[in-house]
Amino acid sequence: MTALTVSTTPTHADCVVIGIAQGPHGPVLAPGAADFDGTLIELLRTVGVTGAEGEAVKLPAPAGSGARLVLAVGLGAAGDDGYDVEALRRAAGVAARTLAGARRVTVALPAGTAEAVEAVATGGLLGAYTFGSYRTGDRAAAPVRELAILAGRDGQAAAEAAVRRAGVLGQEVNRARDLVNTPANDLYPESFADVVASAGREYGLAVEVLDERALAAGGFGGILGVGQGSVRPPRLVRIAHTHPEATASLAFVGKGITYDSGGISLKPVGANEIMKRDMSGAAAVFAAVVAAARLGLRVNVTGWLAMAENMPSGSALRPGDVLRVYGGRTVEVLNTDAEGRLVLADALVRAGEERPDAIVDVATLTAAMRFGLGNHLFGVMSNDDAFRDRVVDAAARAGERAWPMPLPKELRKSLNSRVADIANYGERMGGGLVAGLFLQEFVPAGIPWAHLDIAGPAFHEGEPYGYTPNGGTGCAVRTLVQTAQDAVR
Repeated sequence: MTALTVSTTPTHADCVVIGIAQGPHGPVLAPGAADFDGTLIELLRTVGVTGAEGEAVKLPAPAGSGARLVLAVGLGAAGDDGYDVEALRRAAGVAARTLAGARRVTVALPAGTAEAVEAVATGGLLGAYTFGSYRTGDRAAAPVRELAILAGRDGQAAAEAAVRRAGVLGQEVNRARDLVNTPANDLYPESFADVVASAGREYGLAVEVLDERALAAGGFGGILGVGQGSVRPPRLVRIAHTHPEATASLAFVGKGITYDSGGISLKPVGANEIMKRDMSGAAAVFAAVVAAARLGLRVNVTGWLAMAENMPSGSALRPGDVLRVYGGRTVEVLNTDAEGRLVLADALVRAGEERPDAIVDVATLTAAMRFGLGNHLFGVMSNDDAFRDRVVDAAARAGERAWPMPLPKELRKSLNSRVADIANYGERMGGGLVAGLFLQEFVPAGIPWAHLDIAGPAFHEGEPYGYTPNGGTGCAVRTLVQTAQDAVR
């Protein structure tokens, strides 16, 4: 695990990271690199450095710098207010990835405010992430052991607090990434629930696990129906952080399909290989609740993790079957690959019984959302436009890219069923919005609710960039934590 520290003066390190920006007449040294003389920038210009985001160039360190190497990372062009915090996060992430295996790295990026310090520390910790649990010997990548964030001399206490918060956020995002990257033969509903219970004991969180018998007794027909085709029985897990001074309460609901074959409505060849990712929403909710506890947020946050494995078999759910979800409503299942909304329906109704101030659900729910927004943004739908906008704003401040989406009433009729209260599948055009309309049916009246469809950015199949690795990204953890922070009154 990478350690984070903060310092006001450079100390001995394997490498010093500096920022290079795009100036009006070529690359320039960014603040934080002022201790380096002008020969360095001339050398960087000679080798073709431009200062664009994503650039990373290693050079021998000048004498007296206390390091063997200098790593120059691109920041892009500075704005009127300096450098965008997301550019700082990404630059720190590039540095941490580039320097994998180093023992100690001093990060001298522009970090004159506590917000900038937190951005650099968060980006560095996320960029240093590796998943080596299934690699043997020297094939396991080693992350940077220690990142020393160089902050301004003023506000040392604020800088240290920012690094502590960044440490919690980075570790919890990486916790979610680890879960998403774990193959489904090792991470299934029962083992996932065990991980949550263990964390609950470690951080003093209340954890309740409903197994298949308790789910049947309670009438959780959505979770049971999706999970009935697998030899791995489903679970519903409740994990709660409570604070004695809390004046607000939130419920986070996460889709936890530990493997999604599509069931009888089997996915086509080429669509199954990354379906271990279909529990990314539950991983994000779990990590966010733990982060809220570790940060001591003065808000009560309850996470609901709806876990099942969606498999085809002789006992599997069939198209045309009717389920009775928690609370009594009936759902005709027209497509067994529209299973996430079924497990979320149970969890939303149950979460609403506790009458939180707001509910946010997170799910890799629809390919339609991925088609519409691509792989870098997630959609946000809500029964309350003001609450939707607050969540989108929280995402932006946390460093995640979200986009407000509508819930058009005219699409609701496509979910009408001839035999049940509602069907689980409707019009294909606008399918992500139709899924949101389905979920809205199970949110108790009077409770603001937002639905985050993270199907695109939850799992990155390409080459790493910035602080984003290949595989699970931990998408939505930071948005949920920021939403909880914003609820503190």
